[in-house]
This record gives sequence, C-alpha cells and structure tokens, in this order.
Amino acid sequence: MNRTLSGPRAATLLGDFPTSPAYQGLAQGLRRLIADGRIPVGTRLPSERDLTAALGVSRTTVTRAYQLLGEVGYASARQGSGTVAALPVARGHRGDHLLTPAEGGGDDLDLTCAATVAPAGMSAAYEAAVAELPAYLGGNGYFPSGLPALREALAARFAARGLPTSPSQIIVTAGALAGLAIAARAVTATGDRVLMENPTYPNAIATLQHAGCRIAGVDVDVHGWDTDSIAAALRQVAPRAVYLIPDFQHPTGALLPSEQRAELGAALRTSRTAALIDESMVDVPLEGQTMPPPLGSFVADSITLGSASKSFWGGLRIGWLRVPDSRSAAVIAARLSLDLGAPVLEQLVLLQLLASESEIMSWRRAQLRASRDALVAALQAELPSWTVPPPRGGLAVWAELPEPVSSTLTAVAERYGLLLASGPSFAPEGGLERYLRLPYTLPPASLVQAVSRLRLAWDETLANGTAHPGRRTFVA
Repeated sequence: MNRTLSGPRAATLLGDFPTSPAYQGLAQGLRRLIADGRIPVGTRLPSERDLTAALGVSRTTVTRAYQLLGEVGYASARQGSGTVAALPVARGHRGDHLLTPAEGGGDDLDLTCAATVAPAGMSAAYEAAVAELPAYLGGNGYFPSGLPALREALAARFAARGLPTSPSQIIVTAGALAGLAIAARAVTATGDRVLMENPTYPNAIATLQHAGCRIAGVDVDVHGWDTDSIAAALRQVAPRAVYLIPDFQHPTGALLPSEQRAELGAALRTSRTAALIDESMVDVPLEGQTMPPPLGSFVADSITLGSASKSFWGGLRIGWLRVPDSRSAAVIAARLSLDLGAPVLEQLVLLQLLASESEIMSWRRAQLRASRDALVAALQAELPSWTVPPPRGGLAVWAELPEPVSSTLTAVAERYGLLLASGPSFAPEGGLERYLRLPYTLPPASLVQAVSRLRLAWDETLANGTAHPGRRTFVA
C-alpha cells in the first residue's frame, strides 16, 4: 500500500518509553506497535532524521533501534524505501485467515467458533415451516432476492431501528459471509484496495482477499475506534470499499457511539468510499443498553449485512443484505453470478423465529451473560497476568497476553484438547501476537474447563521458553 509513518505520528503512538538504554526502549516500543498491528507490515518507518527530531533523541539511538528491530525480524531495510515494518515467522500460525469450525465429537473443547446452540422452539419452527412448504412446491423454488414475506419482515426490522427500508432493498443470502462475497463482487474489482478494521473477522479477510482485493487495516481495540485515523486512512489509502463491524465489533466487542457514527459517515461521504457494514452482532447487547442508530443511516449508499446465525442458530445459514437503490442492479448481478437464492425452507423457518424474536433474544442474552461471566471470572482467577476486559455485548472476549506468543500458545493448547484461534488470524496485515479471541458460546462449565486447559498450555508455553522462539530478546 506504500504507506508511510511520520515522525510525529510515531512519537504519538510510542508515548513514553524506557530510556536506559534509550535505543532498546525505542526498539521495544516499535516492536510492540508492529506486533500489535498498530504499525502495519510494509509501512515505511520514519527516516532516522525525522524520528530523531520528533522524539528528541540522538541519531545514534534511532540507528541502533532500527538495527535491533531488523535483527529480531520486526523491520527490514529496502533499497530506496528506508526501513519498513515486518514480522518474524511465528510458529503455530497458519496465515490463511480461515476459521474452520470443528464438526464435533471427541473430548476437544472448540473455541475457534463464535456460534451458539439453537434456542428452544427451533424444532417447532421447522415443523411449522414444513407445513407451509407445499405452497411453494409448485414453482421452481428460485427466489434470487428472497421470499417476499421475509423481505418485508427484514425491512420492517431496519425501519424499527431508524433506517427506513423497503422490501425491494432486501436481498436474502445464505449467511452474512455469502452476503459479503456478493457485495464485494458488486463494488470492487481485482486489485482494488479495501480498508478493514484491525483486528476483524478472519473469514471476512479471506473473502475479500479471494475477491482479489488488497487489504489495509485501521486500528480498533476494546476501547473503540479513532475516527480521525480512519479519515486519514481513507485519504491516504484511497480504498474502493471499507468493511466495518460497528456493533460489538468482532473480536474486540467495541460498540461505535452515535457521534462517531456521524463523524465516520461524513468521512465516508467525502471520500466516496463504498461502505460494507456488518451488523451480524447487532442483536446481542448484554447489558440492556440502548443501541445507536444503524451506521447505514449516516451513509446513504452503504450496503448493510445481517445474519440469523448469531441471534438464532448458525445451522440456519440465512443472512441478508440491505442494498440502496443506487447499487441494486450491481448487487443483483453479482448475486446471480454466485447462486440463485437461499433455501426456501430455511427462509420459512426464519419467518417463524422472527415472530417470537423478543422471547428468543431475551433467553439468548441471559445465556450469553452467564457464559461470559463464567469465562471472565475463570480467566481472572487462572491467568491473572492477562488483561481481560469484560465485553458488554457480542460473543467473545479479546484477551491481551503479557507475551507475544498467541500462535505458539494456540499450537500448544491443541495438545491439551483445546482448539483456539490465534490473534494473527484476526490481523488483516499481520501482528496481534499478544491477543487471543475466546468465545463465550459454550456452557459455563465447559468454559471453566477450557480455561483450566488454557492455563496448562500457557504454563508449558512459558516453561519451554517459547515466548521469543529462536529470536534474540531485548536485553541490555
């Protein structure tokens, strides 16, 4: 992406750092920013002169810091490009960004998939849908935009949340990820740049990469977004599209406030960037909080993705797109190039579930609160050195480790019957080795058991000296 980091911006990101010796403290600070993805891989670091001026240190300090970064694999010198941020190869990280849910069975505890069990009443919803199915058997079964009744119900849901929507603007898909593939095909071409949050949903990264897009990341953490940085990235990267998860962002759990939605909407309108807004987590606030208006209400030509998987059940495989009239023809064409519609029976099932949505979601939120509280309490008790902010919504904890060993820990944990998704899986441009996503979609007792296994894996990871495998550590 040919991005550059200025000296003053580097100084802001670094803040205070140890100065005894200064070169080592500077190298440690830069290494952490690169490992966390806050300085994306491939970014040109400030020139030695610029960083010297911005930090008020000697030129020798910066020179030695850059040399140390290169020795441990976090920077490389390129002819004509100066010093560029890099990452060492981490053991245990697959690098393909694809999360593959386990099929069940055995004694493994699977924390790679943030998906819940079906609610009570699912069988009854299928039975009622089967009873309605004969009315559709006389046709060809193709509904490229979805069943009219379901499109009406989904449009009404958007309108009730403050985003007026007509049924003609709804396209039913086979899940939100399928919706993203359709939307990406409609608004991007091979080689186009797409801006994503860092971290973000791994399979969304893979979907956009497979569409031929070039990915750039913009920081978000458990505390939220820096809308000024996003606006700057829109100007510098000039992406064709941006993919955002504003509602209990996955995996951080952050919720974009109303005022920042307005700021972000203004930046997107100014840059004329196509906004792909993923609302898959919008139905799982866990503290009874009032949700902000949909981000789509601030960006008129945005495409919004929704899903029944997180609210109801992943096996339903029904999602939807809210498409503005200006993009309808392109999205329909993209849809027909991929498939001819979502299964009729599952659409009928979702209609049944929407009729009881209030009761189902009340139960779902209570279930998730109990599991979240059990997971957070177990982590605080068993792994007190970890930073575990309790999320106020969504489906997962975004834990910060005291050492950048997420990929190694993931590999070790598998030997203890615990399946994890490492932090780098969620990094569109690399990094995040100090983070681990832990879903709380299993029952509380299973999560307590999972943390017990996780502690054993953590102890082994540290005992084997794998915190800095095969690399020189930062010592005076």
